[in-house]
Amino acid sequence: MSSTRTVRAGRRTVEVHRPDKVLFPGDGDGKEYTKADLVAYYRSVAPFMLPHLRGRPLMLERHPDGVDGPRFMQKNTPEHYPEWIHRVELPKEGGTVCHTVCDDTATLLYLADQACLTLHRWLSRADRLQRPDRIVLDLDPADGDFGQVRAAARLVGALLDELRLPSGLMTTGSRGLHIVVPISGDHDFDEARRFARDIADVLAAAHPDLLTTAARKKDRGDRLYLDVQRNAYAQTAVAPFTVRALPGAPVATPLSWGQLDDPDLNARRWTVADAVDQARTDPWADVPPRGRSLARARRRLDDLRG
Repeated sequence: MSSTRTVRAGRRTVEVHRPDKVLFPGDGDGKEYTKADLVAYYRSVAPFMLPHLRGRPLMLERHPDGVDGPRFMQKNTPEHYPEWIHRVELPKEGGTVCHTVCDDTATLLYLADQACLTLHRWLSRADRLQRPDRIVLDLDPADGDFGQVRAAARLVGALLDELRLPSGLMTTGSRGLHIVVPISGDHDFDEARRFARDIADVLAAAHPDLLTTAARKKDRGDRLYLDVQRNAYAQTAVAPFTVRALPGAPVATPLSWGQLDDPDLNARRWTVADAVDQARTDPWADVPPRGRSLARARRRLDDLRG
């Protein structure tokens, strides 16, 4: 049995080391997935995933010994990575950090070979770091109650419609849903996070028995947490179509608003076995890649707040 295989990706060839290494053990009814399975998934989903990654600094979640082994959160790009992988050097306190940027299929497959299971992306691009073009609202349920997530998503969606802001739904592959709002990139992170926080505050005030913005778990009770903390400089959110480091290899998967009524829907509805099929349905067909300015939405939101 060969310890190395090669995979073609455009003009490049990527080596996959120890392709038969099990990254996701089959527990109970869960299917076993190897590194070769991970690489095959990312190769298939690349056309749908790359538009959400290109030009964005990444934080990489690596599990060299599989999901049952230690986890490494990698910001800095190792020196041994191939020179053709795009990097961006960003300032940090006391120095700089050289983030990986995934612009092509070859890079995506190389990262899979490095047992990078989950890609966490910035909400801004490397050429406009201070100007996010996405807002992410994280619906984090109490006790894994997905009925609570459905109800919260409908409330958030209705408010965004009232503010005339298009939005897309995405399973997190873990517990809840993300609601992704494309914005114009004309606002800095402070403005974007303040706007997201005000949306959460309006909804929590209107539905205090269902929703909360309390950051401390002990203050939430059995309410769903509307988390807006990802909307800050240098924070990240899981990328669409990325695999999560959980049994069964669930995938953070975009879905249409109509699919919110699917009785089989839950945060781990799609896995590496079928997420590509969902991608091919183009669930975000109605979500523009470039969003709107928050100026008018801010005025409408301020009117609602009184």
